[in-house]
Amino acid sequence: MTRVLIAGLGNMGLSHALAHHHHPGAKIVGLVNRSGLVENDDLGGYPTFTDFHQALQTTTPDLAVIATYTDTHADYACAAMEAGAHVFVEKPLAMTVADANRVVETAKTTNRKLVVGYILRHHPSWTRLIKEARALGGPFVFRLNLNQQSSGAEWEVHKALMQTTSPIVDCGVHYVDVMCQITDALPVRVHGMGLRLSDEIAPDMYNYGQFQVVFDDGSVGWYEAGWGPMMSETAFFVKDIVSPNGAVSITEGNKGASADIDGHTKVGGILVHTPKGDRTIEMPDEPGHQDLCNAEQDFMLRAIAEDIDLSRHMQDAVQSLAICLAADESIRSGQPVSLKEARP
Repeated sequence: MTRVLIAGLGNMGLSHALAHHHHPGAKIVGLVNRSGLVENDDLGGYPTFTDFHQALQTTTPDLAVIATYTDTHADYACAAMEAGAHVFVEKPLAMTVADANRVVETAKTTNRKLVVGYILRHHPSWTRLIKEARALGGPFVFRLNLNQQSSGAEWEVHKALMQTTSPIVDCGVHYVDVMCQITDALPVRVHGMGLRLSDEIAPDMYNYGQFQVVFDDGSVGWYEAGWGPMMSETAFFVKDIVSPNGAVSITEGNKGASADIDGHTKVGGILVHTPKGDRTIEMPDEPGHQDLCNAEQDFMLRAIAEDIDLSRHMQDAVQSLAICLAADESIRSGQPVSLKEARP
């Protein structure tokens, strides 16, 4: 039985906690939340803490699940591994590439498993999308975006996230990870641009951004993300991969509104286009958000039990973060950023 400590009980942390609550191979030994409150009937009986380090020392877990704000990820992950725990940490892995590398090096030196919360890696529709795109052969054009017209509680969550992380970093790492899995190539340079569209966020933050990344196999990628009540619902979800031999695209399906979290992972169908004709791959009965979190945590537990090699997983996590942070740097500096020296 794996003893699990969960830190952070927001949207993702709560789902991860429920995954372990219902998993026969896991036992929750503590929950960490800044308020000390647990607003879920299923989780009400577990020990609660407001301080992560105290919880780590008191509960001595086998696994720490870290779903706090990004600025705590690196320190919490390293502290947990140095205390003997394996780690699942939500994306983005860290605030800087240096901190991301520090977390990976700590995993290697302590011989602990480190899994980063790339939820799309556990979605059968997205893994099929990657397989179909790779079969076409590169170089590739990636056209990906996720804009969210958020208001009320959703806008408050986005504003809280933007205290530390921009939309293109927070969401972008998912889709850049998809790019990297398809092309296998190394990034060369990144060009970014962005705009602050609201007086409700810090003067040095922007809630709309887009960037272009060039890979060393000639592939090019575009990603766009915007948050807020001013964002358009038109073309908010574009997932399109083009190669010399055709294209693979996610059909619109029934995704709901742009702020609907379940809709962000739904594929509905995959359209494969080649000069010989088109075919549609229907993806019925797609997993929901909680199902995907269950799959993530099951993979984490199997990685520990089966000693799964996570070397490529960790490398990809650092590389996708490096691309998105370079985009953020480009937006702030107004200049393209070279990634040749930042390669893993």
